[in-house]
Amino acid sequence: MSGGKGGASRVGLKVYGRLSPPVRQAFVRLVKPSFTVGTMTVVTQDDDRVLLVQHSYMSNWSLPGGLLDRREQVYAGAVRETREEVGLDVVLVGEPAVVVDPQRQIVRVIFRARTVAGVSPDTAAPASAEIVHVGWFAPDELPTTSPETADAYAALLRVEGVRS
Repeated sequence: MSGGKGGASRVGLKVYGRLSPPVRQAFVRLVKPSFTVGTMTVVTQDDDRVLLVQHSYMSNWSLPGGLLDRREQVYAGAVRETREEVGLDVVLVGEPAVVVDPQRQIVRVIFRARTVAGVSPDTAAPASAEIVHVGWFAPDELPTTSPETADAYAALLRVEGVRS
């Protein structure tokens, strides 16, 4: 008979393997850390100006974005959050960046976006109660941003091969 930790691990894995998939999933969620997934969108104009928003509850500027709805695809969430916050319909371009914050247990997916054909970027305006200001800024003249925004923007530039 096998003893010690190795034997207990094998028995535990056998029991785990016999559980139904929903019970296994519930068990994993119970014992492993869970992360919230959010998106941030770097909306740019042809002259490379970047769209930033100022939330009613923060003094620093941020990228449009927010948390995914349950079972929402990350791409759809990025488009939805941008529309909800600034009233712009956007198309996502290029590869996203991903930033994982294990301390706050959040995963942020950062996209580059442009307005859809026929939509003027200049129509961006606060479209929800949480947004008090929107503004377009040259990349070298960004106002003070939240740490999350600075990290997200730098991560996207790294993915795109641009020095941040």
